[in-house]
Amino acid sequence: MHIEQSWHHHLGKIMDGKQMSQLSGFLDAERAKGRHIYPPPESIFTAFTLTPFNAVKVVIIGQDPYHGPGQAHGLSFSVPDGVKIPPSLRNIFKELVSDIGCPAPVHGNLESWAHQGVLLLNNCLTVENGKAGSHQGKGWEAFTDAAISQLAEIREHLVFILWGRKAAEKGHAIDASRHLIVTAAHPSPLSAYNGFFGSRPFSRTNSYLKAHGQTAIDWNINES
Repeated sequence: MHIEQSWHHHLGKIMDGKQMSQLSGFLDAERAKGRHIYPPPESIFTAFTLTPFNAVKVVIIGQDPYHGPGQAHGLSFSVPDGVKIPPSLRNIFKELVSDIGCPAPVHGNLESWAHQGVLLLNNCLTVENGKAGSHQGKGWEAFTDAAISQLAEIREHLVFILWGRKAAEKGHAIDASRHLIVTAAHPSPLSAYNGFFGSRPFSRTNSYLKAHGQTAIDWNINES
C-alpha cells in the first residue's frame, strides 16, 4: 500500500510496519476469496492524495466507507458523481443549507472540499460489500489514529469535526487549546435530530479559520 509523499513522511513508520503489512495481507486474502471490498484499491487513500499533510485545515471523521456498490471512493461521507446521495450525507447537506444558506447540493461528490484542505477521513478505510463495520479491528484504527495525532501535534489551529460517538473517541489525542473541536451527533437519520441539526459546524469552522488568519472553506459544492 502506498500513500501520498507528504503523509508518508509523517506516517512512514506505521505504513512500513508489521500491522499494516498484516492488514494488506488480509485485504489480499479477502479479495482472493471473491469478496468485494470497497473502495477499490486505487481509491483507499484518496483523502490523503487530495489533501496533503501541510494543506489540511479541517478534518471530518467518518466511520466506515459506504458498503454499497459504486458508493465509496476514499472520502468520508462522499460519493462519486452520478451516485444517489446517501441519507447521512443528505442530512449533512440539510445542515449546510440551514447553517450558511448556500443552495442545496445537487450531487454528493465532496472532492472540492478535499482540494481546499478538508481531510475527509474514515475511521476504517475499507469495508466488505453489504457488511458495515466488517473491517473494524483489522488495523485501520491505529493508522487513522496516527494520522490524527500527527496533525494535532505538528500543525496549529486546525478544525476537527467529530460526528457521533466513534468519531468523538478519536478526539482524545487533540489539544483543544491548539485546535477547534466541533462535536455533534452523527448525521445518520437515526441520530441527526439528537444534536446534529443546529450544530452549525460549517459556519463555526469558517469563523475559526478566519480568526486565525486562514482562508475560509467554500462549502458550496455546486460551484465545483
